[in-house]
Amino acid sequence: MELAKRGDVRAYEELVERHRTLVYRTAYHITGSAADAEDAAQDAFVKAFFALRRFRSGAPFRPWILRIAANEARNRGRSARRRADLALRAAAALGDASAPSPEAAALADEERRALAAAVARLPQRDRLAIACRYFLELTEAATAEVLGVRRGTVKSRLSRALARLRAELAAPEPVEEAPRG
Repeated sequence: MELAKRGDVRAYEELVERHRTLVYRTAYHITGSAADAEDAAQDAFVKAFFALRRFRSGAPFRPWILRIAANEARNRGRSARRRADLALRAAAALGDASAPSPEAAALADEERRALAAAVARLPQRDRLAIACRYFLELTEAATAEVLGVRRGTVKSRLSRALARLRAELAAPEPVEEAPRG
C-alpha cells in the first residue's frame, strides 16, 4: 500500500488483483446485477487510485476499498427485480457442499428461495448489513468500515435486520389465484 501511495502503479495493480473478487462480490450483493457490479467495482478501484494520497497510513486497505465499492454500487440505484436476484444468489451461496437426496435438495432449495425472497423484501440498510456480515462473512469491525458506521451501530442494525427477517419469514406468503377461464 505504501508503494502504491508513492505512485507505484504495479503495487496498486497487485492490490487490485488481491481484492478484485471481494470488491465485485460486495458490489454484486448491493446491485444484484453482474453488469452494475462490474461497473461499480471498476469505478471503485479508479476512485481509490485517485484518492490514495488521502489513505491513512497503516490502515487496512480492504475495508477502505469495500466502502468505496459499496458507495459506488449504492449510487447506481436498484430495482425490485435486482433486489430479488441479489437475495436469490446470496441464499444459493449458503448451500450445502455435500450431495443431498433429491427430496432434501428440493426442500433446501425451497427454504433458500424463501430466505432469499424475505431478504429481498427488507430495506436496503438491512440487506446491506446482512450481506456484509453473513454473505460476505466480514467481521463486525470490517462491516462497520464498509458501511461507514460505528461497530455498535452494526450490532444494532444487524439485530433489527434479523428481527425484520424473522418476521418476514414468519409471515404467510401471498397466494396467487388461478386465472378464471
